[in-house]
Amino acid sequence: MDRQPERRRELGAFLRSRRERITPDEVGLPRTGRRRTPGLRREELALLAGISATWYTYLEQGRDIRASDQVLAALASVLRLDGHERGHLFRLAGHAPEAKAAAPEPLAAEVAAVPLLLQPHPAYIIDGNYDVLSSNRAADELFPNLTAAAGRPANLARWVFLEPAAREVVVDWESEAHGLLARLRTQAARHPGDPRYTRLIDELQADSAHVRTWWPRYDVQARHSGHKRLRCPRRGTLDFAYTAFHLAEAPEQTLVIYSEVT
Repeated sequence: MDRQPERRRELGAFLRSRRERITPDEVGLPRTGRRRTPGLRREELALLAGISATWYTYLEQGRDIRASDQVLAALASVLRLDGHERGHLFRLAGHAPEAKAAAPEPLAAEVAAVPLLLQPHPAYIIDGNYDVLSSNRAADELFPNLTAAAGRPANLARWVFLEPAAREVVVDWESEAHGLLARLRTQAARHPGDPRYTRLIDELQADSAHVRTWWPRYDVQARHSGHKRLRCPRRGTLDFAYTAFHLAEAPEQTLVIYSEVT
């Protein structure tokens, strides 16, 4: 299946979202009268990047044209992309290896047992699309109903956006949910056309007003470790550090371990 048209559309949407967040003041352009669109105009971005305005318009429209490394670097500079966003831009433009659409790697039995060995620390293993492949009792208690989905795999993104308990457990729900959606967007771009991602994203957009609002912003983010404030059923609000480890033989699978910060 030819996924180039889909990827070109994604590239255009990404460029447009980043163009709209840059103000003329930020790049030293004078404000001239009333502006009908947020951020830079297409011709302004093209001028700053040293390319033809018509050619850039075609790029944003998803036309069948190919941008060179030099052009992409110029656009990334003008748009002030961070390292992760820059890599995402190059990947969408076909200048980086794309993850192959394939059946998910099966979870080996010895790997599935790892979260159990980490009890009492909450731990789970997720796939690239946030399906929960394995978890321990502490994780099931900390994230109620995460693994109770009937007839389909438990999924962390579905839990965060569609499970009412998530807003009780995740203290800073909005910022955490926004970050998770940005990471899901990044993962989906690595697997264009993969039905696991398209089905999940369609479901989230259908059932979550937040996803419908945030998805068009085209935020992207790499998976990382960090801190979360979580409200535990028996102990109240606690601070947790969490660490993510990609499995060596199945890099799409990630082991996430939580430890209480005292």
